[in-house]
Amino acid sequence: MVARSYINLLDLVSGDILNFPQTPRALPRAMTVPGVMSDLDGKQSNDDDSNTVSSEQRRKMIIVANFLPLNAKKDDISGRWCFSYDEDSIFWQLKDGLSADTDVVYVGSLKVDVDASEQDKVSVQLLEEFNCLPTFIPSDIQELFYNGFCKQYLWPLFHYMLPMYPGYCNRFDRSLWQAYVSANKIFADRVMEVINPEDDFVWVHDYHLMVLPTFLRKRYSRVKLGFFLHSPFPSSEIYRTLPVRGEILKALLNTDLIGFHTFDYARHFLSCCSRMLGLEYESKRGYIGLEYFGRTIFIKILPAGIHMGRIQSALNHPSTSTIIREIYDQYEGKKLIIGVDDMDIFKGVSLKFFAIEQLLQQCPQLQGELVLVQILNPPMSSGKEVEEAKEEAYITAKRINERFGFPGYEPVVIIDRHVSFYEKTAYYALAECCIVNAVRDGCSPSLSGAIRVNPWDINAVAEALKLAISMHNREKQFRHEKHYRYVSSHDVAYWAQRFEQDLEFSCRDHYRKRCWGIGFGLNFRILSLSPNFRKLSIDHIASAYKRTTSRAIFLDYDGTIVPQTSIVKSPSPEVTSVLNNLCSDLNNTVFIVSGRGKTSLSEWFDQCENLGIAAEHGYFMRWGKQSSWKMSHISTNFAWKSIAEPVMRSYTEATDGSYIETKESALVWHYYNADPDFGSWQAMELLDHLENVLANEPVVVKKGQHIVEVMLQGVTKGSVAQEVLSTLTSNGKSPDFVLCIGDDRSDEDMFESILTKPYSATSSSAPEIFACTVGQKPSKARYYLDDTVDVMMLLEGLVTASGSKSKGSTDAPSEKTEFCFENIA
Repeated sequence: MVARSYINLLDLVSGDILNFPQTPRALPRAMTVPGVMSDLDGKQSNDDDSNTVSSEQRRKMIIVANFLPLNAKKDDISGRWCFSYDEDSIFWQLKDGLSADTDVVYVGSLKVDVDASEQDKVSVQLLEEFNCLPTFIPSDIQELFYNGFCKQYLWPLFHYMLPMYPGYCNRFDRSLWQAYVSANKIFADRVMEVINPEDDFVWVHDYHLMVLPTFLRKRYSRVKLGFFLHSPFPSSEIYRTLPVRGEILKALLNTDLIGFHTFDYARHFLSCCSRMLGLEYESKRGYIGLEYFGRTIFIKILPAGIHMGRIQSALNHPSTSTIIREIYDQYEGKKLIIGVDDMDIFKGVSLKFFAIEQLLQQCPQLQGELVLVQILNPPMSSGKEVEEAKEEAYITAKRINERFGFPGYEPVVIIDRHVSFYEKTAYYALAECCIVNAVRDGCSPSLSGAIRVNPWDINAVAEALKLAISMHNREKQFRHEKHYRYVSSHDVAYWAQRFEQDLEFSCRDHYRKRCWGIGFGLNFRILSLSPNFRKLSIDHIASAYKRTTSRAIFLDYDGTIVPQTSIVKSPSPEVTSVLNNLCSDLNNTVFIVSGRGKTSLSEWFDQCENLGIAAEHGYFMRWGKQSSWKMSHISTNFAWKSIAEPVMRSYTEATDGSYIETKESALVWHYYNADPDFGSWQAMELLDHLENVLANEPVVVKKGQHIVEVMLQGVTKGSVAQEVLSTLTSNGKSPDFVLCIGDDRSDEDMFESILTKPYSATSSSAPEIFACTVGQKPSKARYYLDDTVDVMMLLEGLVTASGSKSKGSTDAPSEKTEFCFENIA
């Protein structure tokens, strides 16, 4: 009988809906030498001149993959090379989804060896005729790169096989890694031969080329670079066993966009970045982004589809019709199940056979009627494990056929040869169902009409097969049409189109920022910052400091004058001495503004008579040691604490390593010592939970650096800076010098406050304002210092430049007191 799915499939593709352009677009011109354009077309366009776009205005999408989408064969008689496009290659198919004003150039290796004497000639031929630039990797490096590091180490590891797994994944060999890096460098050099870095895009594919982005980014800081991983990405517990884990992660972060087939793979990658590099990701308006040295690397989740035009073409081809009739005659009256897999240890081929055996045993009526045709694609790699998996599949099939078969009937048929696309299409059209039983990468989660199984559960797979072949035709039709709608709208062209669009979006800020290359070797990365962002030099600020007479200085505490990682949080004698020296200058007003409580700050700075302190982000303030503490917020309603604290306590009990800090004006949930992934996940849940239960309370809920904090509305470091500056101005001492140094998000309020505040109109000139963040990162501040050591050196430089006139203590804010602000977050 002819399967119902065959008739439906032919009906559904009989129209023009799936017509896709099949003719590759030619690349009229290319750069064979960087910066030099050469005519490679040699053909005259049939288009009207009015519709012709000059090559200088056309950009390129450079597709970089391990292998070019070409078939190559050398004629034994003439000795000439013959090339043709490999229409089964996804890299050739994806061009149909790219924008019409984009030329496609391919960079990759040929699947055949070309003698060194012919390589230049072949390169010219391929670039002229196929827009392909081949990479010729020396045979010794190729062996170590592809069959060594890629296939014996990366591929097993990315499929969850640890190095100590007996007989399969090999232990780490440094020479294989060096060959991998060398090969990636060769690919990068070839890309540089054809790229126009200002206009072109580069799309790198799969795990063979994961360090290539570093070479390109080092050469062109603003290159528009995307990467797509076609294999699984393992969990952090597996990936961290890779000795070069950091180098590969950092290389991938030199791209602008990283694509994955599923959210699981993307989640594993993000987890590795969090655990091994300390990076946090953020989801905003449908995009997932990783902040990395001022750059945002976007994460794309979209499985690659199939080429529907190829399916339609194959179904309408006479060869397919002939093959369909042959298969129909061969299996007339049978229920046909099809499996198509690469021959490797992760496709679960033997597990399929076990399920068929179980089904035939449980349902004797299916004996003589049920047939599984398993097409084995050529293995992508060779090795002991592949041979053993293949041998096991044959032994299992033979046992099943001997047990349940008879003359003219074999329940398991293995096709272990090259199978044309037309023949595969014929089997797909005739089969009752297709079984994908991979133990790692399997059926797309987007195919919601599929019957999902655990490939290791033989009974469950057998039951699923029984359900598939006995399903009512109406349900079959419903599931088939559901899949058809999705697959036809999310084909390979859609995948390529969306990736190209997202890559453009990811690169939109390339020329709005200044870029610096930092790091050596594979630790190289780009620091991308605002054009106005620069390091604050002592000479520059000291000059302004000397010529001004009314100075306000605001300093954060943790992470600014005391390292965040310091076990001892109290200030050192050196810090106390510098602050006292600054406060002793009659022209200075010095304050510490901190997220810490007033008790600890009072004790730590007991020896600083003239130092002003703002505790708990400014909820408490005093202008000197002899001054009394004043609250900047008149609200005394803290009933919200009785709502927030039980919620925080429940999350603390559920999150090992977390704790609650109770302040007079705030509650803080710390998760620095918790598991990075779980802590971050719990923080987001807690943030949402608190925002809901406290929606009608006079508080704000904020997520900081490893904290979630609930604080009163209007209590910010920015309001403290405003109050101090306003008080000085109202007393006729409008500041002509303002310095503010901090290191995290709460300090951004201070930066914004001092930069946007309107200063006295009676002043002869605008005040000198220095907003400075600690660490090179995106900030509202215009200056940065590298660390707390730099901060202390700067303050010591100001002390040296100061007249250091003695100043008596005072309770009145009319005396100048320097302000120092700190944020516990």
